Amino acid sequence: MTGKQDDSATLTFPDDVILGPTGRPLRQFAQPKPLKSHGPARVIALCNQKGGVGKTTTTISLGAALAEDGRRVLAVDFDPQGALSAGLGVPTHDVTTIYDLLLSRSKDPLEAIQKTGVPGLDVIPANIDLSAAEVHLVNEVAREQILAGVLRRLSADYDVILIDCQPSLGLLTVNALTAAHGVLIPLECEFFALRGVALLIETIDKVRDRLNPAIQLDGILATMYDSRTLHSREVLERVVDAFGDKVLETVIGRTVKFPDASVAGSPITQFAPEHAAAHAYRQLARELVFRGAVA
Repeated sequence: MTGKQDDSATLTFPDDVILGPTGRPLRQFAQPKPLKSHGPARVIALCNQKGGVGKTTTTISLGAALAEDGRRVLAVDFDPQGALSAGLGVPTHDVTTIYDLLLSRSKDPLEAIQKTGVPGLDVIPANIDLSAAEVHLVNEVAREQILAGVLRRLSADYDVILIDCQPSLGLLTVNALTAAHGVLIPLECEFFALRGVALLIETIDKVRDRLNPAIQLDGILATMYDSRTLHSREVLERVVDAFGDKVLETVIGRTVKFPDASVAGSPITQFAPEHAAAHAYRQLARELVFRGAVA
């Protein structure tokens, strides 16, 4: 599963080829062609049990970048902290949330969908109530598949559904993995973040074996990369050695623009559209289309 590469096989490139941070030739992914029709959605869970690695920032910015390229995107806030909802500037109280949809199958999921400031990007919000969901769901029949049932009712209206998971491997995250076609792992370029990836991939394998045979690892996304530090470069090199082509070519650098955009309740692609970080997330969106993870 880790795709460990043979250390004896060293790739060489011509001297005039510019290499990117992952050690592969640097390339620009072209803007994808417009879709002739929309749906059914491919569901992607953004998952890492370590907090602070860029899951929410990636969900917001990737969703906005895909919407820019004409995709219909639904972002699902699946973290009781509600950071995704706050980062997109949508209300989380006195509204229908993902918690309500999990607990009541009679609820219409359309009631929970809120528009954002990005055309083509919608969101289902969450708040602290979601922290009680695991207790309420523990005795439910097929409790791992409840989110999948909710999203099936919305799939026809979207091209991609992004689930922002909480930093845990509990029942909520297992629900997200059971509902997903693919998993995107944001990974901070820091040693302690690297240590948990093997456990996460083991969990994905268990979900594939027992609950969701179709789930795939869409990629590992290096985040908070700082090319000036040896530590960042060494961690990224180790990740590429271990996981090979599963590591996406796009790398997200560290910048203060991300917290500024979060405070403004806007994705980086709107808050600072010409910034390198906005360009990186547009490249991420196009790389996922190029790889077939998104239509």
